[in-house]
Amino acid sequence: MSRCAWPLLRRLPARAGLALRHGGGAPRARPAAPSASSSSPASSGDGGASRAPDTSLFVPVPLKPGLGGGAEEDVGAELTRPLDKGEVLKNLNKFYKRKEIQRLGAENGLDARLFHQAFISFRKYIMESSSVSADLHIILNDICCGHVDDLFPFFLRHAKQIFPMLDCMDDLRKISDLRLPPNWYPDARAIERKIVFHAGPTNSGKTYHAIQRFLSAKSGIYCGPLKLLAHEIFQKSNDANVPCDLVTGEERVFANEDSRQAPHVACTIEMCSTNTPYEVAVIDEIQMIRDPARGWAWTRALLGLCAEEIHVCGEPAAIDLVTELMYTTGEEVEVRKYERLTPLTVLDYALESLDNLRPGDCIVCFSKNDIYSISRQIEARGLECAVIYGSLPPGTKLEQAKKFNDPDDPCKILVATDAIGMGLNLCIRRIIFNSIVKPTVNEKGEKEIDSISTSQALQIAGRAGRFGSSFRQGEVTTMHRDDLAQLKEILSEAVPPVQAAGLHPTPEQIEMFAYHLPDATLSNLIDIFVSLSQVDGLYFVCNIDDFKFLADMIQHIPLNLRSRYVFCTAPLNRKEPFVCTTLLKFARQFSRNEPLTFDWLCRHTKWPLAAPKNIKELVHLEAVHDVFDLYLWLSYRFMDMFPDAALVRDIQKKLDDIIQIGVCNITKLIRASQSAAAPGTAEVSEDFPLSRTQRDARGVSDRPSAASTEALSIAVEAAGLRRAKNLRPPRLGGRQEDLKSYGRGSLANRLLREGLLTQEMLRQLESEWQDQHRNGRYGFGSKRDDQHSSKATGKKRK
Repeated sequence: MSRCAWPLLRRLPARAGLALRHGGGAPRARPAAPSASSSSPASSGDGGASRAPDTSLFVPVPLKPGLGGGAEEDVGAELTRPLDKGEVLKNLNKFYKRKEIQRLGAENGLDARLFHQAFISFRKYIMESSSVSADLHIILNDICCGHVDDLFPFFLRHAKQIFPMLDCMDDLRKISDLRLPPNWYPDARAIERKIVFHAGPTNSGKTYHAIQRFLSAKSGIYCGPLKLLAHEIFQKSNDANVPCDLVTGEERVFANEDSRQAPHVACTIEMCSTNTPYEVAVIDEIQMIRDPARGWAWTRALLGLCAEEIHVCGEPAAIDLVTELMYTTGEEVEVRKYERLTPLTVLDYALESLDNLRPGDCIVCFSKNDIYSISRQIEARGLECAVIYGSLPPGTKLEQAKKFNDPDDPCKILVATDAIGMGLNLCIRRIIFNSIVKPTVNEKGEKEIDSISTSQALQIAGRAGRFGSSFRQGEVTTMHRDDLAQLKEILSEAVPPVQAAGLHPTPEQIEMFAYHLPDATLSNLIDIFVSLSQVDGLYFVCNIDDFKFLADMIQHIPLNLRSRYVFCTAPLNRKEPFVCTTLLKFARQFSRNEPLTFDWLCRHTKWPLAAPKNIKELVHLEAVHDVFDLYLWLSYRFMDMFPDAALVRDIQKKLDDIIQIGVCNITKLIRASQSAAAPGTAEVSEDFPLSRTQRDARGVSDRPSAASTEALSIAVEAAGLRRAKNLRPPRLGGRQEDLKSYGRGSLANRLLREGLLTQEMLRQLESEWQDQHRNGRYGFGSKRDDQHSSKATGKKRK
C-alpha cells in the first residue's frame, strides 16, 4: 500500500484547534444535505454513531470445498467416526433456525442477509467437502448429540473468510470518513488565505475583475470548468505579456520556449495543483461545486489551493455555502457583488416562425436532432447559420463562433445547444429557446425530462447583449407561444441557494480499501466505500456511475489497482460505443506492456479520414476526435505506454479541420442521410394511432385516444425517462391549429422533439400495433376502443 495513503487515516478532530489558530470558533451546526449518489445517501455525521453498511454490496469470496488427503483430516475421522452427511445436514438446518445463533451473528456484524449467505456457503462447504479439518470434524460429530450451538465459532470463522470486511469494518469506516475535508490539505491550512467572492449574473464583469488581479500578481493560477475558458485566459495572459502556461487533461503548453514553468498557469479545474504556492488563484463558476458529477473538483480547489488570495467567481446562490466552508477553515469571505452591464429584456411575443429571424439571433435547442432540423429549415430559407453543440471539438466551436461574430460574414444566425452557456464570447442580440424542457440526469443517475432550471435559463439567456459587442441590449424569448409564460416564470424565480459541496474518493483511499479487501473488484470497492462514507451537512458524495461503468468494463483485464483507477477516471462519454471500445483496447494493450504507438492508433481509427458525406459519418468523426483526446489524456499519465502524443496532436488538428468542413455543410449532410424526413420528426403511417387524434361524431377530439395514451405510456417507460413533477405536459386540447403550432402536427413528433421517443422506438411500436391489428387482437384503435368511444358519445359507430 502507498505510503502517501497513511496520512489520510490520521484525521484527528483538529477542527477546534484549526479554528482557534485562524481566529475563528467552532463551525455552526447545519442540517444534512442529501447525497448526490444513487448508491450512497451519505448521512450527516458529527462524531456520533457510525452508519450501518449496505450489506447488499458485500460480495462473498468463493471457497473451494476440501478435497481430502491431508493428515489432519484423517485424524478427525480416527478420533471419532466418519461423518454421516444426512445427520449433519439435519443438524446444520437446526443450527440455522436457532434464534440465539441469529442473535450472535448480528452481534458479530452478520445481518439477516449476510447470515443467510454465510450459512448457505458454510453448509455447501461442509456437504461438498470429502474431508474437513479435525476440530470441525469432531464438532460435527458432537452436535449429533444436540449441542448445535458449539458450531457457531466455526460458522463465524467461515463467514469472515467469505466476507473479509467483517474483520476490518472499523478500519474501513475510518478510511471512508469524509467529515473533515479541510484537514486533507495541510499546506493550505498552514497559510493565511484571503477569500474574495465575485458574485453576479452572466455579463456582469465579475470574472474580468478577478482576472485583472490574476494578471497583476507575481504568480497565479486560473481554474475553469472548460478547456475553452482555460485557453482564453492563457491567450489573454500571454497577449498582456504575462507568461502563462496552459494545463488541461489532454494538453500542456509552456509559455517559455525552453519549457520552463511560467509563474502563471491557466488550467481546467481538475488539473489544478494543491501543492504549488501562488500569490493569486481564481476559481471560476464556483456554483458548479454542487454538480453531481464534477462538484468534487471545485471543493478540492477551494479547500486545497495554496494561494495568498483566492478569488472565486459565480452566482450569488453560492455565497452562503462558500462562507460556511471557509468558516470551518477559520477563513473569512469578502463578497463583491456586480450587476449586469447591459439590460436584458424578456419579450412579450414568441418567434413562432423561422421567417421572423433577425441577424444576431441564436436558437437554443437541447438535442442534436433539433439542431439538425432547425439548421436545415433556416438554410432552406436562404439564410446561413452557424452550429455549436457540446460534442463538437473546441476548435470547431471557436471557428463557428468566429464565423457568427464576424460582421463581414453573411452568417448571422446561430443554432446551438446550452454549450454556449460557458466558454464562448458571442455577439448575440436575441436568445430564442426552441424548448424549455431538457433531458437531464438526476442525483441517482436516472434520466429525466425536466423544465430547465432558473440557473440554466439565466446562464443561457445572459449570453444575449454581451458587454462590448455590437448589441447594447439583450433580448430573450421562445420559439413557441405556449412556452413564453413559463419561461418568464422561470426567469423571475430566485436561484435556490447551493446547499452542499461535492466529494469523491481519492486513489489513496481506494488503495487502503483494497489492502483490506484484496479480492473485491474496483467497482465493488467504490460501492462499499460510498456506502460506509460519512459526510457532514456541508458535503455530498458525487455520483460515481460513470466510474463504475468503466470499472466493470475493464474488470477482466489484469491491471494493478492504481492503473485501473486512472483508466476509470478517463473523461469519456459512455454513450459513445466507439470511444468505450477504444478504451477497452487501450487497457488490454497496456496490460500486455505493449506501447500504443501512432501506427497502432491510425490502424484502429482508419486514419486518414475523409470529409463526412452524411450525419452518421460526422458523428463518427466526432467520436474519433474524442479517441484522440483520450489518447492524449492517457499519454500524460503513462508517457512510456502512450509515446506519440505529438503526432496524435498533429492529426487531431487535421481532423478538427475536417469536422469543420462537415459542420459548415451540415444541411447537405442532413439531406444525404438515410432518412428522408428531417431529424426530430418521423414518417408515420396514417393508421398508426400516435400520428392522429381520436375522432368522434363531432369531429376533432380534445384529447388523444385511450390507445394513444397507452402507447405514450409504453414509449415513455421504454425510453427509461421519468417526467419530473414540475414539467408541464403538452397541451393537446383546444383548436387544431394550436395543436399543430405546439406539437408540430402530431403527438409522435412532439414526443420525438422532446426526447421521449426515438424513431427506432416509434417504428417498433408501429410494427407491434400492426401485428396485433393483423392478428385480430385488441390493440391501439381496435374495435374495443371504438365501442368504448361509442358509449361515451351515445352513438354507435358504423
